[in-house]
Amino acid sequence: MKKIPFVIFLFSSVLLCAQQPLKIPPTLSGTNFNLNLQTDTVGFFAGPSTNTFGVNGNILGPTLIFEKDSFVNITVNNFIADTTTIHWHGMHISPENDGGPHSKILPNATWNPSFTIMDKAATYWYHPHLHMKTNPHVTKGLAGMIIVKDAEEAALNLPRTYGVDDFPLILQSKAFDASNQIMPQSHADSISMVNATINPFLDAPAQIVRLRILNGSSNRTYLLGFSNNMAFDQIASDGGLLAAPVNLTRLRLTPGERVEILVNLIGMQSQTVNLVNYCQELPIGLYGAQYPAMNQSTTLPDYPNNPLNLVNYNMLQINVVAQTGSPVVTIPGTLATVTPLLEINSNMSRTITFGTAFPGPLFLQMPFLMNGLQFDMNAINEYVPLNNIEVWELNNNTQTSHPFHIHDVQFYILDRDGNAPPLNEQGRKDVVLVAPFETVRFIAQFSDFESDTVPYMYHCHMLPHEDMGMMGQFIVSSTIGVNEEKENSGIHIYPNPTKDKFSINLKDEFIEDLKVKVYDLTGKLIYNKEIYNKQTMINTEDWANGIYQVHLSNNTHFSTEKIVVQH
Repeated sequence: MKKIPFVIFLFSSVLLCAQQPLKIPPTLSGTNFNLNLQTDTVGFFAGPSTNTFGVNGNILGPTLIFEKDSFVNITVNNFIADTTTIHWHGMHISPENDGGPHSKILPNATWNPSFTIMDKAATYWYHPHLHMKTNPHVTKGLAGMIIVKDAEEAALNLPRTYGVDDFPLILQSKAFDASNQIMPQSHADSISMVNATINPFLDAPAQIVRLRILNGSSNRTYLLGFSNNMAFDQIASDGGLLAAPVNLTRLRLTPGERVEILVNLIGMQSQTVNLVNYCQELPIGLYGAQYPAMNQSTTLPDYPNNPLNLVNYNMLQINVVAQTGSPVVTIPGTLATVTPLLEINSNMSRTITFGTAFPGPLFLQMPFLMNGLQFDMNAINEYVPLNNIEVWELNNNTQTSHPFHIHDVQFYILDRDGNAPPLNEQGRKDVVLVAPFETVRFIAQFSDFESDTVPYMYHCHMLPHEDMGMMGQFIVSSTIGVNEEKENSGIHIYPNPTKDKFSINLKDEFIEDLKVKVYDLTGKLIYNKEIYNKQTMINTEDWANGIYQVHLSNNTHFSTEKIVVQH
């Protein structure tokens, strides 16, 4: 009974906007793409228009369609009067093209990434990733879908006519002030949107239809199902098709995650069914549940009275119309070959522990930490040898859930608290939700791309958490972990990486008048001495974590080596 007033508030607020046809973003395809980041307005409500950001339009952006193995050139023009970036979320590309916080696009400047599409057929997305500005930029409208196509997916009898039987759904919730302006930092995000449409409806044919669903919200986790409780089949996770369809009636989707589902509407012509967020069924400790933390007395400003946290509500009305001329009427029994990496083949393990900066009743409003640290643009947190197969263990020592996202790679979840993941989490992933006090382990291989200077990111994909510093960065490099003496070089530097010291071993002909200079990656000279022995030890206890150039020279020889310091 306590929830009845909130139900009335929810419906009265939504009904301020008449039901509207779902906006379907336009598509761009080919190999050359032009994206204009721009300011605009949208008339969401009566009264003042809402100031928004958009890509080639007033809010959100076009769906980019990439073909696997094609080489694409992208021009990003920044016209929003603020520095930003564009990150290709989930895609396996070089760090220079990845669009993390180091790849800044200044106002009125242009960024030109280009790369080969190496990813499997799946639904990805693009959005800004500037440190401390990701949430406001995404919330105001800078986001769009990416669809990658490949031969494996094309061989299946699946719906794939965009906007006819294959529909993109970008789920978001937003807060507005009295002047109808978006409030990115507010927890009064009581307006639900799909594709930036409030109170949307979709006409879908009475056949098998495909929904590509992206959780593009800043914080909110959804528990999706249909109003008639009918089952549906998940066919893909973040990074590609599953081995076989997984039949579900509920699907949890956390910020940054994408899924593809097949919905059987055969025999339902002229009927209506709603896609529903069953948030009342969410466990506590999730943003979107009744209580965002395990300690129910701990909350956020505006959260307790936010109607989207208190009732199940419709997100999209689907009106079933006549079949198309060539309907898909069956669901394949098998989909793709999924070959997870084996833990026995891993080279090393890492542990990332989630913590709080200021434990106490207000901890939800404070920065969250990874391994006890807030993000530092100038600090590299992890060094990963190129081609390493690694197990990452995620320990959530906080009372609230965090969706963990890693750049560069797709991973396979090994276990949750020692238990095998559910079937729909056994495919390729780049986002995983870690519940309070849960441990999740995944395995990934870091191949193809390396850089000694440009890092990749890993972070919580709750955008306010990310902006407040719940993020780290890692370098992938072939110079990390190289301990072997180069053939015929006469020089052996080890251990590499090192924590506190490393040795230089030399052949006799190198010793005379040998000078050793060590530079950091900014070119600053941090060590300069002559050495006179076959073996010399250099102390690195006071050096910052990083990659260093070691120059060794005398009258007859010159050599450059790299050493990684990781305390």
